[in-house]
Amino acid sequence: MAVSSYSASEKLSRAAMLLLFGLLMSHIQTSGAIGVCYGRNGNNLPPQAEVVTLYKDNNIGQMRIYDPDQATLQALRGSNIELILDVPKDKLQDLTDSAKAGDWVQTNVLAYSADVKFRYIAVGNEIRPGDAEAQYVLPAMRNVYNAIAAANLQGQIKVSTAIDTTLLGSSPPPVRGGFQF
Repeated sequence: MAVSSYSASEKLSRAAMLLLFGLLMSHIQTSGAIGVCYGRNGNNLPPQAEVVTLYKDNNIGQMRIYDPDQATLQALRGSNIELILDVPKDKLQDLTDSAKAGDWVQTNVLAYSADVKFRYIAVGNEIRPGDAEAQYVLPAMRNVYNAIAAANLQGQIKVSTAIDTTLLGSSPPPVRGGFQF
């Protein structure tokens, strides 16, 4: 069990800042869509099809999933919900091989791309520079991008990564911002 070094007030402050950032970003986007991360760690969770219905019933137009769960991807078919799909960190090393990256994209993206609105592939999630997986992020991103481009979907699906926000230093004004390692 991991022990957090942040106090409850620091966690609340970070959560409030992320919520505020999300709200501000929703006003900047031309679509004005709201997105929700769909995590499946828990018990007594509703089936994926019910979750997609819940998103649609509440006008939630964007979803992020942390791994390519086939049942979730199947439930998203025809939903018109825009998707951010994460590559889990335990797959990063495999995706440094271009053939394996091509297979991953074929199985998890192209097989659904006709009727699932993929917008982003996030290669890795909050990988820190000192993490063992850090060395695999860039090569995996390149290979995933190349597989997306080979399918001629690079204009529709962007490839990026998600960083740990604790890496961002506090240095107002923003133009003087930096990273903490």
